[in-house]
Amino acid sequence: MSVDEAKQAARERIWSLLEREGVVPPGAPYNIPEFAGAAAAADRLAGVPEWSSARVLTTVPDTAQFPVRRRALDAGKLIYMACPRLAAPKPFYLLDPRRLPVPAAEAARKDTAARVARNVEVDEMLPIDLIVLGSVAVNRRGARLGKGAGYSDIEIALLQEVGLIDERTLIATTVHRLQVVDGELPEAEHDCRLDLIVTPEAVIRCVEPYRPAGLQWDRLPRDKIAAIPALAARYALR
Repeated sequence: MSVDEAKQAARERIWSLLEREGVVPPGAPYNIPEFAGAAAAADRLAGVPEWSSARVLTTVPDTAQFPVRRRALDAGKLIYMACPRLAAPKPFYLLDPRRLPVPAAEAARKDTAARVARNVEVDEMLPIDLIVLGSVAVNRRGARLGKGAGYSDIEIALLQEVGLIDERTLIATTVHRLQVVDGELPEAEHDCRLDLIVTPEAVIRCVEPYRPAGLQWDRLPRDKIAAIPALAARYALR
């Protein structure tokens, strides 16, 4: 079984478990789960010291992390949220709580953010203090499985390559406790690991963090590079 096949099998086990245990409704799409307790997990994340000190975040647009985005905006933190598939020439939405045309509770919704936020290029962005990802499955070593498209890993590698994140940048996720796997999860060389896993009940600090030094061009399909303008522009300069 290939790494990709093993990852997909692990995702399907977690999705089935969440549905069986009533964490997600029957027939919920197989993506980043909108899990019961997401708001409580966001509250717990807001209690860690790194949250208090963070001024600039990147967050995923997934519904499961909506409470995180709302809390961040309410706390006056600046958010960069990736556009779908990073496909825009300016691939991040800038949510600046000082300049929101709508209340934070509305701006934090992905559809509203896409409508009211300003798009920015990577070169316009400020250094990132905290990255919040959505996950399907994680383990205590910090291994993480997303929904399988690979965009979060590309985003992190891109931000690392241009110097917007470093070893001090915390990478966190909020998940349901059933998404935390006790054993191993399949990983590829380009996969980053988490520093922090937050459930509604607990904060788990991962002891083996890892992130690639930057973009691994030889592992990126040419069609994916072409579909992401920020990548295509940098690839052309190599």
